[in-house]
Amino acid sequence: MTLSREITPSPEITPSRDIGRLIEIMAALRTPGSGCPWDLEQTFRTIAPYTIEEAYEAVDAIERDDLPDLCDELGDLLLQVVFHARMAEEIGAFDFGDVVLAITSKMVRRHPHVFGDEAALTSGHVEGLWDRIKAEEKAARGPREAEPTGALAGVPSNLPALTRALKLQSKASKVGFDWNDPRAVLAKIREEADEIEAALDADDTIDAAAETGDLLFALVNLARHLDADPESALRGTNAKFERRFASIERALAAQHKTPSQATLEEMDKLWDAAKVAEQQT
Repeated sequence: MTLSREITPSPEITPSRDIGRLIEIMAALRTPGSGCPWDLEQTFRTIAPYTIEEAYEAVDAIERDDLPDLCDELGDLLLQVVFHARMAEEIGAFDFGDVVLAITSKMVRRHPHVFGDEAALTSGHVEGLWDRIKAEEKAARGPREAEPTGALAGVPSNLPALTRALKLQSKASKVGFDWNDPRAVLAKIREEADEIEAALDADDTIDAAAETGDLLFALVNLARHLDADPESALRGTNAKFERRFASIERALAAQHKTPSQATLEEMDKLWDAAKVAEQQT
């Protein structure tokens, strides 16, 4: 790979639509002696949590239909890519240009129906083609150091638990380990709920917690069979909970009370009223 030339930051850096300016700014921030002390202290590992956080903030803007905020959040996410690329360049591993080359090569390679001789395909066929080419790429390069093998390999361990469960189940499904009816998954959900109840009856909180994990896994499986993304579904429920609880707080405030001053029965009634009001809008 060819690393880019060393950038000498200009003291008169101004905003720009050019990606080169962002790369220049990051170089300035990471320049010893004149850069930002905080930026200079960072490593791939310390920045990784911010990369995840910025991706979630972009998703949040999408779900709020806030396009101006999405523009801002995508900029923050792009900064994360530039930050990682700059740190890699400093140790002679790769640079931003190599990142762009890698993804453009991959996109061309995995879309032969657009950039090659493959016939036009349906969306479902494209997904299958993508998986096949991805598997061929992986086989061609061979296993990376300490990379797990097997049908479930390739699912990052630090994904959100619901998303990781979904990806593990999808991989297992591709080798035939799956139910063929969502109702079978419902039966499994009932079974897991019964096992939680049995653990509670036995006053075994450790087993109850483990069975709760099994129940969550089964619920993710149901979402997959319904072509629903469990993370999105739960985010929607979280938003709904926030709206309805805020309605409870407003109703109690009109009575000069706070939730801590109200009974559970009072709050349940206000919750039901908020639910009815939502259904009528």
